[in-house]
Amino acid sequence: MKLAAASMALEFVQPGMVLGLGGGSTAMVMVRLLADLLKAGRLHDIVGIPCPNETAELAHSLGIPLADLDAHPTIDLTIDGADEVDPHLNLIKGGGGFLLREKIIAQASSREVIIVDETKLSPTLGTRWPLPVEVISFGLKAHRNFLESLGAQVEMRITKDGSLFKTEQGNVILDCNFGPIPDPVSLSERLSCHTGIMAHGLFINLATDLVVGGLEGSRHIQRGEQ
Repeated sequence: MKLAAASMALEFVQPGMVLGLGGGSTAMVMVRLLADLLKAGRLHDIVGIPCPNETAELAHSLGIPLADLDAHPTIDLTIDGADEVDPHLNLIKGGGGFLLREKIIAQASSREVIIVDETKLSPTLGTRWPLPVEVISFGLKAHRNFLESLGAQVEMRITKDGSLFKTEQGNVILDCNFGPIPDPVSLSERLSCHTGIMAHGLFINLATDLVVGGLEGSRHIQRGEQ
């Protein structure tokens, strides 16, 4: 399903594009397919802007030309994954811990194509996935209290070896279980106004396209088509 979604998303890529490269398992499939297309000559003159370091390392190892946002502050198209997608193409992202960079890349993109398998579709955000919130470590208890005051059950993200998870910016992620979120726009605004929260995983009105991979192939949905 991931392969089917990634293949369809790459059909939107044209020669000469500045292409945002997302993070996560589905995006990694897309990066490998992109490298194959470049080697075969079916695409050319592509410049990739990677979100997380792991995407940059994979893309570099596969020979994909890379740059950064300082060199290309406007991105033609970004292909990225998501943890949960609602019928309005609003997203929860951040399961991999790259939400801050992914949101910066998304906001700089003229078109944001999200690739997922069918298990990521949800009637309401928060139904299947807690909301990641990236905070600075200073005032950590205060940040946690604020999130709990909004109704969240908050867990600090820990790595598999039991240490505190740190983002590539050195921040902490609090995974916040709000349950189904009836008004993600309002919650996004409240979180964005709280000092110390560097990013949150609600991506509102950023995805322009959704490609869903299923057992019988892929389907493409544009925002507003539902």
